[in-house]
Amino acid sequence: MKKVDRWLLPDAIEEMLPEQASQVEDLRRRLVNLFKSWGYDYVIPPMLEFTDSLLAGSDDDIGLLTFKLTDQLSGKMLGLRADITPQVARMDAHSLKRDGINRLCYAGHVAHTKPKGPLVSRTPIQVGIELFGEAGADADIEVISLLIATLEQAGLPEQYVDLGHVGVFRALSKCAGLSCEQEGALFDLMQVKAFSEIESWLEAELSDAQQRRWFLKLPQFAGSIAVLDEALDFYADAPAAVSDAIAELKAVATTLVSRFPEARLYFDLSELRGYHYLTGIVFGASSPGVGASIATGGRYDHIGEVFGRSRPATGFAVDLTVVREQVKAELVEQNAIFAPQVDSPAYWAEVQALRASGERVICGLGGQAEAFSHQGCNRILQEHNGGFRVNFIETSKNEPSQEK
Repeated sequence: MKKVDRWLLPDAIEEMLPEQASQVEDLRRRLVNLFKSWGYDYVIPPMLEFTDSLLAGSDDDIGLLTFKLTDQLSGKMLGLRADITPQVARMDAHSLKRDGINRLCYAGHVAHTKPKGPLVSRTPIQVGIELFGEAGADADIEVISLLIATLEQAGLPEQYVDLGHVGVFRALSKCAGLSCEQEGALFDLMQVKAFSEIESWLEAELSDAQQRRWFLKLPQFAGSIAVLDEALDFYADAPAAVSDAIAELKAVATTLVSRFPEARLYFDLSELRGYHYLTGIVFGASSPGVGASIATGGRYDHIGEVFGRSRPATGFAVDLTVVREQVKAELVEQNAIFAPQVDSPAYWAEVQALRASGERVICGLGGQAEAFSHQGCNRILQEHNGGFRVNFIETSKNEPSQEK
C-alpha cells in the first residue's frame, strides 16, 4: 500500500470525529436513560463469541453478515457480532435465569461483512431493548410504544412506524402446503411487491383458486389501520390462524393509535422482514429520504430454545448512526475554561474543584498561555487578589475581561 493510501478506511467503514462522536454519545446516553426509566436493565455483551452461541437461533442473513475468525486459544470459530439480540437472549436464558418478565437494554457497535444498503455503515452503533417472559399483546404494545418514545427522544420530528404480522403469511403457506423452496420463492416476491410476478408464480405453483386469491391479495392490504378490518373480512374463510394474527395486530394497533395520535403508523400484511427469525408482530421505523431502516424489531418467541430455556420475547434495535444523520443535531457549545500552566498546588486544587462542579477545564501544556480555537474555551482561570477567578475571554481582543 502506498504511503498516501494508509489513511484510507475500508469501504463502508467510517470513523467519527469529535463533533459526530459527541452527538452520537449524547444520543446513546439519552436513549439508554430512557430505557432504564421504563425498567430495562443495562447489559454489555461481548464483541466476540463462539459462533455456536452467537448464531444460535438466528436466520441465515445474520450468519452471512457475521465476520468469522479462529480463536487462537481454543481453536474454535469465533464471530464478531452482527446483531446483539441473540447475545441478550443468551444472557436472559443462561446467565441471568430470572423468573417472570425480564427487561434488558444495550448499546454498542456491531460489524457487518457487507452493508445492508447503499451508503450504510458496516459498523453501525446499535441501541435497543429486549423484553422476555410475556407472550401476550401487552408486551408488543409496550415495546412498540417505547420505540415511538425513542424516536421522540432522539429528536425526530415525525415518527414513521411500519407494522405487520408474519403469522398471516405463515398460516397461508401452511394451508397451501408450500415446500420450503416454494415458500422462499414466494417470500422473495412478496418483499418487492412484484404483483405480476406473484400472480404468475401462483398460477404455476398452486392449483387451488381460493388459495391463489388469498396470497395475491396479501400485498394489497397496506395502509392505515382501516386495512386490518378489510383484511379480517376478506380472510373470514381462511384458516383461523390468519384471522387470529390480524386480530392480534389490530388490538396492538388500536392501543398505539390512542397513545400516539401524531405518529405515522403504516400497516402492511406482506411486511415480512426477519420472517425466518421472527414469529409474530414485526415492525420498523423509517424516515423520508433514508434508504435504510432507522429501527427494526418484532417478536421472536423461540430463540431461547437453543440455550435450554424457551422464552417468549420481543424487542427492537435502533441504528444510532442513521438517527444522528437524520436529527442533524447541533453540537452544544461546551464553553470550557482554559487554565494556563501554573505550578501551584492551590491552583491545581481550584482546577479540580471546577471540574467537580461540572465544568470542562482544559489545562495549558508546555507553557501554553492561550487556548487553541478548537478547544472551545470562552473563559480563563486567573489569579486574583491572592485567590482565583474565572474570567470571560474577549473574542475581539486578546485580553480577558472579568466574568459577570
